[in-house]
Amino acid sequence: MVLYSVYIINKAGSLIYNYDNVIPRTEVEKTFSYPLEMVLREEERLTVAYGERDGIKIGYAVIAINGETVTNRKMPDGTQALAYLQNPDNYPLNIRFGKPKLSINEKITLASTFHSMFAIACKLSPVSNSSGIEVLETGTFRLWCYQTLTGIKFVVITDQHQSGIQPLLRKIYEIYTDYALKNPFYSLDMPIRLELFDLNLKGVLEAAEKNQQYNANIPNSTI
Repeated sequence: MVLYSVYIINKAGSLIYNYDNVIPRTEVEKTFSYPLEMVLREEERLTVAYGERDGIKIGYAVIAINGETVTNRKMPDGTQALAYLQNPDNYPLNIRFGKPKLSINEKITLASTFHSMFAIACKLSPVSNSSGIEVLETGTFRLWCYQTLTGIKFVVITDQHQSGIQPLLRKIYEIYTDYALKNPFYSLDMPIRLELFDLNLKGVLEAAEKNQQYNANIPNSTI
């Protein structure tokens, strides 16, 4: 049972907090000859756009070439990674691919998108007073959501086998009320940057993982 990450989205759909609890390490390294049997695209990173093979999936980013880390699509000497890969004189070469960690801008966009999906789900409900999206299930993870009466959404990403996480979501809400809303220096709906909030959230997540079940037995927060 794995708890990957926590997101808090305000009533306007803005991401005000996120915490990555577990980041799976997904990397594939392979030696290639010219030409590459895949199509790479330059975005924030150099990513695979077409041609999945040998565990290298669409969306994976080029992490390193011949052991040299690729940062912002560039080699350590400033050479554009794509231009380097397009030069046949550089082959054969070794490329390490991996699933990239979401940037803060990507997380902000995804939070806004989920906020819209939540509203659409409420509209689609054939009966009134819909609670919106409570869980989204995929083949690799589950997304759980708890929305308060004031419209704040608490979202937790877990592995696909986890169930019954609502008590944990409500516990996170308690931490939010105790260490954010009751803090005189915190402004409502603004990003949460509070040490005590971070400390107590991490403590609750650690306790939940040790219990192997996200239930009402989660211990109280640390003051």
